[in-house]
Amino acid sequence: MEYVLNTINLCKQFGTHLAVNNVSLHIKRGEIYGFIGRNGAGKTTFMKMISGLAASSSGDIELFGAKGDGIRKHYRRIGNLIESPGVYMGLDGFQNLKCKCLALGIHKKGYEEELLKLVGLEHAGKKKVKKYSLGMKQRLGIALALAGEPDLLILDEPINGLDPQGIAEIRDMLVKLKNEKNMTIMISSHILEELYKIADTFGIINNGKLIQELSKEELTAKCSDYIEVILDNDSTAKACTVIEKIGCNNYKIIEDGSIRIYGQESKLGEINKELVLAGCTVLSASQVQENLENYFLELTGTK
Repeated sequence: MEYVLNTINLCKQFGTHLAVNNVSLHIKRGEIYGFIGRNGAGKTTFMKMISGLAASSSGDIELFGAKGDGIRKHYRRIGNLIESPGVYMGLDGFQNLKCKCLALGIHKKGYEEELLKLVGLEHAGKKKVKKYSLGMKQRLGIALALAGEPDLLILDEPINGLDPQGIAEIRDMLVKLKNEKNMTIMISSHILEELYKIADTFGIINNGKLIQELSKEELTAKCSDYIEVILDNDSTAKACTVIEKIGCNNYKIIEDGSIRIYGQESKLGEINKELVLAGCTVLSASQVQENLENYFLELTGTK
């Protein structure tokens, strides 16, 4: 398996604050990697370090197979939009892209127009950036990141400020870049359901630590439906015995009086019946559809 990026125990410390804490993360070539975390979790700091925009305090980065000082020559293969787009407000969109292309040594005629069309700004290329909406600035930032056709595209909250149609267009564009150009993309977003639609692998960071890294298939399994049984506190132990007796071994006690049973949705009626017959006080028994956001909130202890 070929990895575009590996980090080994990567750390970034500001004074006494450890913003990134021993993060070992892996991004495969040609995949979309969804980076999930609350504000202040360490996402942006991590993205800056792997882009060469900030130095690490300790740990290692392996980029395109290179290590140590050897990674420096590969930074030019990265395009990024981290925090606010770096644009000249007094210039128009075309001129901003022209400056970036000149810096990269790109002189292809019509290239700037191609980028503007790709991000949906073909009709705003001659408009001053200071008159752009937040969403238009985000689109221009993505176009700037795409200049030079990078092998690794790093986007920090790229759909910030976009309306639903704009989000869908950017989502489709990223999938197209992955499928047609085999571009590897790392994207963070607080709109988790949107991220789920396009990402192949997910990394969940909280308080500077990578607490989970899993494939879309693994995440889907964790976010599957379950039966939630709410009982009188004194019935929990007895209920567990009943649940196991009828063959439901995949369950979890959330707290005293609350049990979740996975993969047995068709047995909801039977479970309820057997618990009552056993003398358990069942306050409620229902099927719940877990979603990505609920899973994330529970995993990070914010729910």
